[in-house]
Amino acid sequence: MVKSYAWGLSENNTLYVRAGDNPCFEHIPRGAHLHILKFFKTIFMPSVNKIDDICHLFGCDRHLTNLGMEHLNTHKLSCRTSPLVVTALKKTYAKVTALNDVSFSLDGSGVTAILGPNGAGKTTLINCVLGLVKKDSGDISVFGHEPGQMKARRRVGVMLQDTDLPDLLTGRELLALFASYYPSSLDIEDVISLTDTASFIGKRYKKLSGGQKRRVQFALAIIGNPDVLFLDEPTTGLDTDARKALWDIVRAFVAQGKTIVLTTHYLEEADALADRIIVIGNGKIIADASADDIRNRMSGSVIRCQTRLSASALAKLDGYLDTDKVGRFTDIRTQDSAATLRQLLAQDDTLSDLTISRPRLEDAFSELTSDDA
Repeated sequence: MVKSYAWGLSENNTLYVRAGDNPCFEHIPRGAHLHILKFFKTIFMPSVNKIDDICHLFGCDRHLTNLGMEHLNTHKLSCRTSPLVVTALKKTYAKVTALNDVSFSLDGSGVTAILGPNGAGKTTLINCVLGLVKKDSGDISVFGHEPGQMKARRRVGVMLQDTDLPDLLTGRELLALFASYYPSSLDIEDVISLTDTASFIGKRYKKLSGGQKRRVQFALAIIGNPDVLFLDEPTTGLDTDARKALWDIVRAFVAQGKTIVLTTHYLEEADALADRIIVIGNGKIIADASADDIRNRMSGSVIRCQTRLSASALAKLDGYLDTDKVGRFTDIRTQDSAATLRQLLAQDDTLSDLTISRPRLEDAFSELTSDDA
């Protein structure tokens, strides 16, 4: 969705911005370039970091940012409305601050995973963005509209973790009902085929197993052909094959230019799907980067093996950072894998199933959230 914007100086030397034929919605006093930069960064494009970025994005010359103009000089600009912009969002429940000054934006297609421990604020964030929970302060824009407005809802698909549906309707009847809410819904038979629900789509919803209900809920989330798809723990209750099939559908949607927002406790799911990961802890964003960048914040390597050495003996190895027991395996994080491995081999002649890898997303996530606790 592209909107036309006009901006310039009015007679009282105030910078104004107008969207299409709408009246002025923001005034910035004449002053330093930082005023313009802050405005554009907040309202239009959070990735903007300097005045030249604005000129590049909108295809205009740098002289348009000159605040010395004495008369109105309007310039037509175009920008793509961001699917989601959250600015300084705050929400409290009694004395508990669920969200505290949360700001981020989604500017294009791809998968953004929102991670955090239980109680971090993930569900509250999603509910605020969807208009299900009223925010205390801050701003939320969904394709330029307030959360919950019809123009926003018709471009959004949702699969929540806890969903109540009319349980006397069949899956097919639910699909027909949900499709009627959207102006450009997908073909029902195509969605049934895509989600592999044909074998049980004719059954009443209450007769379905937990995994089957989740697959119907996913079908309902995509039936409207949404531009943004919110998936809250989408693969809970699914078997391995169904989980991978859902991943494939998500990837196909991204290839069509869709935007996906994913919350999950399965870190391997976030690692497999997400282009960007936002980690929330105690109501604040504590990391916002790609999975690789988050992993790279952790130093060293991880040695996985079966060893007879005790935890106290492992802690004395050169380069040792910490250790974790995973079933029959021991994971040793080290800042010097060569030195650690030499001593490990020398002290344990029964060592087996040895692998060396970089830190996992799970390791980085644990470190980030423990530091924020």
